[in-house]
Amino acid sequence: MKIKEHDCVVLTADLPEEKLQTGDVGTVVHIHQGGKAFEVEFVTLGGQTVAVATVLAAQARPVTKTDLSHVRTLVETAVAVHEKPGKYGK
Repeated sequence: MKIKEHDCVVLTADLPEEKLQTGDVGTVVHIHQGGKAFEVEFVTLGGQTVAVATVLAAQARPVTKTDLSHVRTLVETAVAVHEKPGKYGK
């Protein structure tokens, strides 16, 4: 299945520099080089942006109808890093 803008994707690899883990779900906001990589926004269930990360095609897969959500608590410092005024229109 081809991944398109606004699709939800699941990480298939940890992204430690972004404090993201395999299984985290994000939304594709941009596609690089015909799908070789994606800009993916990751948000908490409360709507707080945690990261906008470049994710290689091999590091993500589309969400499927059989996927089940799972919640993990994010370390507070990871959220604080992305709360810079003006970064996302705040």
